[in-house]
Parts: sequence; C-alpha cells; structure tokens
Amino acid sequence: MHEFLKRLPKVELHLHIEGTLEPELLFTLAERNGVMLSYASIEDVYAAYDFSDLQSFLDIYYQGMSVLQKPEDFYALAMDYFRRASDEGVVHVEMHFDPQAHISRGVGLSTILEGLNLARQEAESELGLSSALIMAFLRDRPAAEAMQVLESAKPYWDILDAVGLDSAEKGNPPEKFSEVFGRAKQIGIPRVAHAGEEGPVDYIYQALDLLDVCRIDHGVQCLQDPALVERLRNQGTVLTVCPLSNVRLKVVESMQAHPLPQLLDAGLVVTINSDDPAYFGGGMLANFMACHQAFGWQEAVFCKLAANAIDNAFMGEVRKAQLYKQLKKVAGY
Repeated sequence: MHEFLKRLPKVELHLHIEGTLEPELLFTLAERNGVMLSYASIEDVYAAYDFSDLQSFLDIYYQGMSVLQKPEDFYALAMDYFRRASDEGVVHVEMHFDPQAHISRGVGLSTILEGLNLARQEAESELGLSSALIMAFLRDRPAAEAMQVLESAKPYWDILDAVGLDSAEKGNPPEKFSEVFGRAKQIGIPRVAHAGEEGPVDYIYQALDLLDVCRIDHGVQCLQDPALVERLRNQGTVLTVCPLSNVRLKVVESMQAHPLPQLLDAGLVVTINSDDPAYFGGGMLANFMACHQAFGWQEAVFCKLAANAIDNAFMGEVRKAQLYKQLKKVAGY
C-alpha cells in the first residue's frame, strides 16, 4: 500500500507554506539572516512540537517565521517543500501564505511573492508540479487590516487563486470578515475558509452564508449537525481535512477516533491534506498512510479521495485532464 500511495497522483488543497519550515532549514536561514532562535539545537525544536491545542502550535509557528526575510528565503522554503512533496507523489499544491504575519515585521508583500513565484515556476519546469496561491487573512487580527492587505495586493490579484481565513479559530468568527470576503468576491477572487476545526458548527454556517466560500478547510465538526451535513452533501462543498494535524492539535484523540470514515459514509466530498507538515508528523504520503493504518482503507477509497482533490483544485481543465490520466493509470482503469 505504501508504494501504491506513493505512486498515486496526490493533489494537496490545504497547505500552509510557512508550516513546511523544517528545523534544518530554520537553522540555516537563521544563521544566514542573523536571527537568534530560542532553541539551542534541532532536537530542541522537535521537542517543542508537543502541542496542547491550536494556539500552542501557533506560538511556535509564528516564531519560526522570523527567519523569512528576503525573497530567497521564501524561495528556499517553497522549493524545499516542493521537492519533498514531489518525491512523495504530490503533483499539485495549493498553498496558503500569511502576508500579515510578514508585513507586521517589515517584510513586504512583493518580497514574499517574488520568492514564492520563483519557486512555483521552478517546481513546474523541473518537477512537473503545478501549484495555486491562496492569500490567507489572520482571523485573530482586525478585519480592517485584512481589507488593507487585500487592497494593497491589487498588483497581484491576477495571480491569487483564492483568499482564505486561518489562524486561531476560537473567538474569531467568520462573520468578522464578511466585508473583506465580499470585496474579494467583487474582485472575482474565489474564497475558502478554515471553519469547524476547533470552532463551533456555527462557524461553518457563517463561512458558507457570510463569506460565500467554495471550500471549508477542516470542517470536521460538521457531523454535530445533521442539517449541515445534508447541506454540505447537497451542495458538494469540499472539506479539506488534515488528519495528522487534527491528532497533533488534539482536535481528535487519535487517528482511530478521527471522524473521516463518518464523513465519507455521509457522502461528503472529502480530501486529505497535510496542513503544516513540518510540525504535524509528515506530508501527504504520511497522512494517506495513517488513514490506511487507522481505517483499513484500500486502493479504491484513496483513488476516490485523489479524484475529489483534482475535481476541486484551482487549476485549468487541461491540467485536470492530465492528472485524471495519471490517476487512471495508477488505479488500473
């Protein structure tokens, strides 16, 4: 099964590029940019990855970003991940990035995008790996700031595949960003949002009704509300589920306790993703393998999950056709 899942063309819809920063690269960039870290060694960094909840992860996550200062840092970050992902059979990556976390420490939007776009171009030409770009707003910061970032990104609107909403969910309802997402809709930019990870079911409703999103990132709490499950199923709204992330952040107690099988049994459109692979125990292949080991899923289930991701990716029809062809070849039909 490991070899089959490695060959399976995997499309990742829910990835935070800053969350791919491996400790080895963290130390390399810290030294290059003269950044003092609060960790003495790589082992100390790994030891800190015992998270109690989402906020305990975010504290370390934002600290790690301090080493990202120049275009070449963002390029190194993205290429490091693209190469690892490609080695695992990932063929397309849709990456969130958090501009506010960088702008607030003096790193401009042009710096971020120059590095990321160079990596995207190189990944496509050298690895055959396509990608999409999702500019995410930090929900624990003011909505007015998010609106300012959206407007300041005007020179880059044409390369944004979507806007998103992430960071600390508790106490930060989607409705807070209704105007920002309304503006994105007016511009013509698709919208996605984290909802129903740690937050209540109502946050999923808000993301659907007030932000008009086409995808719910996480969404695992939806099973608490049968009416919501029915709505998600009828609308075909995709859930970008991140199993190992949910375990590491104590959203669920274990992989065996994860609601993924129930989500599939309910007829929902589910995809498997890694979220922040450097912090949560592995990339796409590790997440797929964890599902096989926990649920006993066989090839047909994983082929369906792979197809769901292709169906709902921000990519053109030509690229989708290429990936369907790859999938059929691996699946043997």
